[in-house]
Amino acid sequence: MSRVCELTGKGVLTGNNVSHANNRTRRRFLPNLLPVSLISDALGETVRLRISAKALRSVEHRGGLDNYLLKARPDELSENAQSLKRRVQRKLAAAS
Repeated sequence: MSRVCELTGKGVLTGNNVSHANNRTRRRFLPNLLPVSLISDALGETVRLRISAKALRSVEHRGGLDNYLLKARPDELSENAQSLKRRVQRKLAAAS
């Protein structure tokens, strides 16, 4: 399982641990990933995603999962999220 947020694409960063003596050793900065169940209003179902804490705040700020997916660029979404976005778009197009 990769350590990448499914909505924002945020992944692992690398850097240095720096000691008091200024010795540098490589380290990894891992994203704060959480397994969450989000509700899609258009589809009427819950969707399980592994997203970062910041992405969860962004989803809430934009007014829900459907609005977030519709405004998101496809290159930052995972394959799972892209297929979910297409399903939401089809459902909304059929409803209108």
